[in-house]
Amino acid sequence: MINNSSLKKWDRLEAKSLDNQFINDIINGLNCSNFEARAVLDTVHKVYGDFFDSSAELAPGKAKFIVISAEDFPSTKLDNATKVSVALTINDDKEDLPIKKEQGIIALRQHRLSRISTEAFMQGGLLTVEDIANRIFCCGERTIIRDLKDLREQGIFVPLRSTIKDMGRTLSHRSLIIKEWVKGSEYTDISRKTNHSVKAINNYVRKFKQVVVLMNDGYDVHTIAFLTKISKHLAEEYIDIKAHSDIVPSRKEELKSLLKKREC
Repeated sequence: MINNSSLKKWDRLEAKSLDNQFINDIINGLNCSNFEARAVLDTVHKVYGDFFDSSAELAPGKAKFIVISAEDFPSTKLDNATKVSVALTINDDKEDLPIKKEQGIIALRQHRLSRISTEAFMQGGLLTVEDIANRIFCCGERTIIRDLKDLREQGIFVPLRSTIKDMGRTLSHRSLIIKEWVKGSEYTDISRKTNHSVKAINNYVRKFKQVVVLMNDGYDVHTIAFLTKISKHLAEEYIDIKAHSDIVPSRKEELKSLLKKREC
């Protein structure tokens, strides 16, 4: 049975809506009251409501959700946090049916849990246990918590607001993939853990290697970001991984070989 007794929980879910963000922006931008901000919102809905649903059609099995931005600090209250719109794959027959057939319904739910969490993170958002249980899967939060425990034991990282923020400074999904690569994880294993294609992982590793080469040549972080066409923040993360991570011998050799070719 799902416990619906926590009113605070429903307040937190409501705080993630776009209407709430609009009201906060109006209050802060125009220095008006909550009542006045809601009156403005009502007027906007009346005038522009017919034009709101003009986005491109989503692919079958996908749905849009409003979630907390990955850029917000963990101390930010939910009703003050920035919200982003993300498209999540709730069902994919090609992926999901074989898993259900071969491993059962629990494995399917855990696969979907990992997939939607990674998709949200890739689009700049972070799901919560409350989001997944109450807004997406319509199950108990304890069920999701058990699933997360099982996935951790399988070595599968699930990027949620709690797991990412517990790590301190937010890492991009690219950096998390590179951290797996320098530890020696195989591309197929990284693909399974992160729900990224092997092709995408190859591209991330290629960018990381470019950063390493430019770092070795003495370029500053701004120049490295410009030359590799990545953000300064991501370049800093890659530099930090190279400088402070425990890189397995095989990956060290791969990087050394790349630098030797550069010197020739």
